[in-house]
Amino acid sequence: MAKILIDTAPLKASREFRLLFIGFLISTLGNQLTLVAIPYQTYIATHSTLQVGLISVAQLLPLIAGSLIGGSFGDHLDRRHILLVTSLALAATSLLLAMNTLFLNTNLIVLYAVAAIAAFLAGFSNPSRTAAVPKLVDEEHLTAALAFNQVVLQFGGIVGPAVAGVLILATGVGLVYVIDAVTFLVMTATSWLLRPIPPAPGATKPGFRSVVEGFAFLKGKKILQSIYLVDLNAMIFGMPRAVFPAMALTVYKAGPAVLGLLYTAPGAGAFIGVLTTGWLSEVKRRGRAISIAVAIWGLSIAAFGLVHSVVLGCIFLAIAGWADVISAVLRNTILQTSIPDHFRSRLSGIQIAVVQGGPKLGDFETGAVAALASPVVSVVSGGLLCALGVVALNAWAPQFWREHGDQPTERQA
Repeated sequence: MAKILIDTAPLKASREFRLLFIGFLISTLGNQLTLVAIPYQTYIATHSTLQVGLISVAQLLPLIAGSLIGGSFGDHLDRRHILLVTSLALAATSLLLAMNTLFLNTNLIVLYAVAAIAAFLAGFSNPSRTAAVPKLVDEEHLTAALAFNQVVLQFGGIVGPAVAGVLILATGVGLVYVIDAVTFLVMTATSWLLRPIPPAPGATKPGFRSVVEGFAFLKGKKILQSIYLVDLNAMIFGMPRAVFPAMALTVYKAGPAVLGLLYTAPGAGAFIGVLTTGWLSEVKRRGRAISIAVAIWGLSIAAFGLVHSVVLGCIFLAIAGWADVISAVLRNTILQTSIPDHFRSRLSGIQIAVVQGGPKLGDFETGAVAALASPVVSVVSGGLLCALGVVALNAWAPQFWREHGDQPTERQA
């Protein structure tokens, strides 16, 4: 059992990592509330799945820009300072969303603008948080510490949406944003208590050249490129969350409580997966395992679209979430063992841009197809295209299918 379950040693050994973990956990729970509130509020105000997709698009470019710029700054500045300032700014954006709801009766221009600003700030802070972990724990605890990122994200994905559905039903959307603001203030406090996290000596100055250097590192490395592309494929075609409000209200004839379940189900499956990922250290054909996991994700999403039972739908979403976390752990393993330390923040920024930006494109694709056809057609077609995309990716980069954990990734690329 010890080989299967998550190692808690980093939390016991490092006060600094405990502070980072607590702040990240609480702010993630709050952010998950907002993740449900914004699309729900948009759909209620417009009754348009296209608008739900468009508000995600409005967050896409700021999120990507924030991740890339934040990665550049994270290699040059004190990462504690970046976390402190951005968490305080994110608390302010959540309060603005609350004010828009309570006093402006959902002004869509304000909703779009503030959501875009919040996306930029979140993107800016995440590379510094990820790159800070190796500075806070001993090398022997690094792998376990990095695994806690997935624990936080998946736990937040379970609890946050479920609580959001209950809160929206009981008190309305405004309170959800207020709670999110409070969670970012907690993150501000834990960041304040951290010791300084200075950059490595001789780090590249932040700016356009630094960002370009990060992308140049990937040139010619098809395995590393495939890591990003396989995730983009899964999120663009197989991420159905933009139609969750429409599915809950029209297909299942239910309200916010069922909507919360739909958002929670993938996180539940992923959380079970991430708590039992010890066996993945034995996987050698990691590219092959990633490909199979992403194909399972796509087929499970397609199955979710075909069934009109809440129970079965949630089961298929949970299977998809389980497959997604298997893919995520293996993708991160390849990346973390292949990237030199002086590129870590910038490559983390690119990874975060893909991981968080891909679902935004997926929201637009799903919402647009649902508006042209129906939510069911959008979900089923997207899931099938995701599975076909895995086949196409491995045809383009067969070395990804052949990737082996005992061989240096850069030489394989």
